[in-house]
Amino acid sequence: MISSSHGFRESDSTRTVIFAPMAVLAVIFVLTWAAALANRYFEFVSLGTLLGVGALAFGIATAACACVGLRHLNRVECLSRTDSLTLLPNRRALHLDIQHEYRQGHEVALAMIDLDGFKLINDHYGHFVGDAAIRECAEIFRQISDGEAGVYRLGGDEYAMMIGGPVAGTLLEGLCRRIIERLAKPIHVEDRRLTLGASIGLARRTLQDDVPSSELLRRADIAMYAAKRGGKMRCTWFSPSFDKSREQLKEMDDELRQALARNEFRLHFQPLVDSNTRVIDAVECLLRWDRADGKCIGPNVFIPVAEESGLINSIGLWVLREACRNALAWNGITLSVNISAAQLRNPEFPIQLGHILEETGFDPDRLELEITETCLVLDPVVAERSLALIRSFGVKISLDDFGTGYASIGFLRQFRFEKLKLDRSLVVQASEDDGSRAMMLSSITVARAMKMGVTAEGVETEEQAAMVRAAGCDQIQGWLYFKAMPAKDIAQHLGKPIGRPRKSPNKGSKVA
Repeated sequence: MISSSHGFRESDSTRTVIFAPMAVLAVIFVLTWAAALANRYFEFVSLGTLLGVGALAFGIATAACACVGLRHLNRVECLSRTDSLTLLPNRRALHLDIQHEYRQGHEVALAMIDLDGFKLINDHYGHFVGDAAIRECAEIFRQISDGEAGVYRLGGDEYAMMIGGPVAGTLLEGLCRRIIERLAKPIHVEDRRLTLGASIGLARRTLQDDVPSSELLRRADIAMYAAKRGGKMRCTWFSPSFDKSREQLKEMDDELRQALARNEFRLHFQPLVDSNTRVIDAVECLLRWDRADGKCIGPNVFIPVAEESGLINSIGLWVLREACRNALAWNGITLSVNISAAQLRNPEFPIQLGHILEETGFDPDRLELEITETCLVLDPVVAERSLALIRSFGVKISLDDFGTGYASIGFLRQFRFEKLKLDRSLVVQASEDDGSRAMMLSSITVARAMKMGVTAEGVETEEQAAMVRAAGCDQIQGWLYFKAMPAKDIAQHLGKPIGRPRKSPNKGSKVA
């Protein structure tokens, strides 16, 4: 975010440098011309004297103009290396300082600092508060560095710190850990207490490692993204394996695009059983990828890659469209489809969902979108808007994997889910541990008070089924009754109570 006055200051300085000498020379020309006229009409002044005076005046004016010009050029150069919002050195200054350390023969350590949660502050409070938060963080970093490291703002919510000299890496890592510790506490902006964090990537250039400044920045940037993927609020040093991993991710991303074009994805559906009647009343859609080489890749592997590349939006729409077409003939059966955080953050998603419902003719009352707590924690403001629009179609919202994340009673009240799905780990632990059982029972009680349905996932034994049934769960999902199956196999199981439960294969309920 560059201040608009920055450009005007540079333009004013440039105009001064150009026009001031021209004005002085114009004055000298007029004076010399006037003196020449005086010499013509008044012979007491010799032409040589006039020319000498003119030359002296010209020399003095030229020197003055040069001094003024150099002063303004230095000012322009200084402005070109300064961030106008925080007055920190900018990216150009960072490159110049790194190259200076290289010429001195020093080891260089570089940290890329990216604020966690800054987008939420900008969206919720506006850019004025966002700019104030940027300035406050810059001041915090200045205080923590205390002259030991150079602090830079690279743009947006991204900063850098650099140290040159012996044990630069050790010193810089210590400063970065202090930054993470400080940003774990709220920062004060205007009259607000804002919660931010930081993900930091570190890279170093030793005396034996001849890399340009641009490569050092790239390594630190890759390490920073690795810190974000690792859970944020941490420091991560660059490793050559990161490059290999990125190459593999790029290769998989290319394969995913080809798989979507070649129709290599397929859907399976796992039935959910009414806990009282033991009749199927819902199915959950699960995605599989059967590659051309015969390998089956689980969604836990390729979905994160698709989310990072943005391809998840196209894949997710394909899943929704195909699932609605397949489930159209299963009268009275609710269709559950998982939605990723990236889809929910996409402002176009609710509109695209409406188009799919209209295109397929699927009843919105029969559609249930499953989202995880992570989807909501990452961007609650945008998520709440999207969910409100989705609900206006008549589509229900279910909170998946409850018991593994951050959800609180206030959280549940804010988003008003129609259903709570207890995670498999909570069900398994509840059958073995009194504390986990109490947690499961309290979760069901809260859900009931908020008029939410409750589904128990991952039920694998008759003992677990009896436990969740007695606890008040409405639906049971798991290998005890059904595994995920192709759409063509669903119809034969509908409308009749299930017979003898399947023997548990000791696997989870969701088949990848």
